[in-house]
Amino acid sequence: MFADLAGKRALVTGGTRGIGRATALGLARAGAHVVVSHSQESEAADSLRRELKETGGNHLVMIADAKDPAALAALLEATGTHLGGLDIVVNNVGTINHVPYDQLSFEDWSSVLMTNLTATHLVTQGALPLLGDSGSVINVGSGAGVVGVPNRAHYTAAKTGLIGLTRSLCKELGAKGIRVNLVTPGVTETDHAAGMPDGVRAMYTTRIPLGRLGNPEEIANVVLFLASDVSSYVNGANFAADGGI
Repeated sequence: MFADLAGKRALVTGGTRGIGRATALGLARAGAHVVVSHSQESEAADSLRRELKETGGNHLVMIADAKDPAALAALLEATGTHLGGLDIVVNNVGTINHVPYDQLSFEDWSSVLMTNLTATHLVTQGALPLLGDSGSVINVGSGAGVVGVPNRAHYTAAKTGLIGLTRSLCKELGAKGIRVNLVTPGVTETDHAAGMPDGVRAMYTTRIPLGRLGNPEEIANVVLFLASDVSSYVNGANFAADGGI
């Protein structure tokens, strides 16, 4: 779909399932060399390794705990060693839980903010020497960061923070030739959605003008557009991929 991605070097965090997996495979199938991080060994990680191997290219799938700054530093070092540099960074890693605000512990707050926001900062900052004087950084947000969601104050705060981080970095890094953009998915068919009660699914489906949930490949296509030179004048944008909700 995006021929200019051939030979590009990409890092995708949180890439063994859902949107991250679809993005990693989309980049690889477009000819990019991809490093993918994940939190723990699983069949999803093993199957991703197999699929990436089948596409050809120089790929690496490795563990990097997004809550551990040292692990993220090790991820960036390994990426530099494996690829020699970067052209694309996709900050996709994230976590979510549902806690009423009056019961929200500091541990839950810290864990979600670290994974969903601080890890994006650390990976992006650490990737700057690998990006050099050009590149594309794509942050993956959430519609929750725009509208707010009950029982997810910590998650919403983190995703809203990505909007501000993206806007600031697009201005600061644009002069260095690095574009920074945000993709805001709506309700998408991921592992989290698989456990959604039928009534909740029906509610979302009714509210989405397209009448269905999105799929990870549809979100990944927006990420690939922003990674590609086709979007060479797009910087600081927030692309909603939510079916119109």
